[in-house]
Amino acid sequence: MRTTVGIIGAGPAGLLLARLLYRAGIESVVLESRDRGYVERRQRAGILEQGTVDVLRAAGAGERMDREGLRHDGIELRFDRRRHRVDFPALTGGRSVTVYAQTEVCKDLIALQLKEGGPLLFGAEALAVEGAAGDRPRIPFRYQGREAVLECDYAVGCDGFWGVSRQAFPAEVSRVFERTYPYAWLGVLADVAPSHDELVYARHERGFALLSMRSPSVSRLYLQVPAGTEAGRWSDEEIWDELERRFETDDGWRLERGPVTQKSVTPMRSFVHEPMRHGRLFLAGDAAHIVPPTGAKGLNLAVGDVVTLARALVHEKETGSADLLDAYSATCLRRIWQAERFSSDMTALLHRAPDATAFDARLQLARLERIASSRAAETELAEAYTGFPLG
Repeated sequence: MRTTVGIIGAGPAGLLLARLLYRAGIESVVLESRDRGYVERRQRAGILEQGTVDVLRAAGAGERMDREGLRHDGIELRFDRRRHRVDFPALTGGRSVTVYAQTEVCKDLIALQLKEGGPLLFGAEALAVEGAAGDRPRIPFRYQGREAVLECDYAVGCDGFWGVSRQAFPAEVSRVFERTYPYAWLGVLADVAPSHDELVYARHERGFALLSMRSPSVSRLYLQVPAGTEAGRWSDEEIWDELERRFETDDGWRLERGPVTQKSVTPMRSFVHEPMRHGRLFLAGDAAHIVPPTGAKGLNLAVGDVVTLARALVHEKETGSADLLDAYSATCLRRIWQAERFSSDMTALLHRAPDATAFDARLQLARLERIASSRAAETELAEAYTGFPLG
């Protein structure tokens, strides 16, 4: 099998890249090791930055998002039993975010790819990336019980943290920067209308809590728990009781309870692999970087990567110049490190570390007070949350 761009992974990064290339007249093949049902059920991010929303619309993938997604013009910070709303449009010149789950983004992009785009092979397990330093990378893969090879001009690893793409980078050129956090998120889906119309980020002496949503009738909620916690060790009642404690305010606000339909634990880590290019192999999304979910940056960073790469591939096709391809890694990393900084700052601001002192707790409250009382500090948060420039 032969194509121009071989894409490993049919998550949002791989699917959006294939869509952008299709609209630019560049051939691609997408290999995905899982089946379609798994990809469309895989629960991940749910917050789309303004730039991500704009890209999906421009790619012809925004119709259902605009109909079913929930536009949010702010978030609420909750601390010391008080509430403070951050008004995004007022602070950023009109930008907002949209609640629309990654599962739905993938469904939309899969439908478009199967209807209009190049081959999208589910159950096709990439085994390696070979010859990345040469002119024609090869991707051996297993599909329907047989082994085959995809030859391409460029290979793109959108296969996540555990994929094979990053393994093709020689050890002598790879640099890894990472941090593992001593806590995790216990997340639940519940069949109950959200108790607030925007996301609530709560700092509490017992730990962080987040009130989010998937739809007007489905709530998504998170609790900070120790790393290594098993979701099944928490009963539904214990989860609701703890959420109530951490969201408690002095103004009578109430958390509505409902049937819990799903529980999971999300580990917290920061990770960056540099560079994001080796020869004709490019990394995008979680294959190159991980952020703690506090800043809602993971999916949006992946979109920034593939927008930058698609632009560079189109530029090379139209002009013959590889300048933008050569700059791909450096261009992406500037945005990635700003997102890593913001995500780390938000995590430190709102979570209680196991070894936290009374001094640490007072510093957290002082930082939150600063955001609540300073337009400059509030603007910094709003600009980062709604998204750094793409590319």
